Amino acid sequence: MLTTGVDLVDIPRIERALHRFGDRFLARVYTPDEVRYSRGRPAELAVRFAAKEAVAKALGVGMRVLSPAGIGWLEVETLNETSGKPYLILHGRARTLAEAQGLHEWSLSLSHDKGIAIAFVVAMA
Repeated sequence: MLTTGVDLVDIPRIERALHRFGDRFLARVYTPDEVRYSRGRPAELAVRFAAKEAVAKALGVGMRVLSPAGIGWLEVETLNETSGKPYLILHGRARTLAEAQGLHEWSLSLSHDKGIAIAFVVAMA
């Protein structure tokens, strides 16, 4: 089985949320390690937001804020290897859903430019 998910995020949207809600926004959407890595940079936060949405799509459930069957923001963590290559760690319901679908191999690509962030996820059983 192969499944994919992709998501685009408007970087200024994340920047506005960051300015309006500050640490409350960060704590609700990002893990401490994601916050540390991003260092408040809106583009880095936006691309991680897109990754969370892309994983939800790959799992076929969406985000919990839109559907009770969805996953939570903190259940998908996007980190980087020392080389810079991004990788995913799934927690809670996201991990349970992935295991139930036999999805054990995940690949993630992130990019941002000119106000847009994109994340593309591929998962294989």
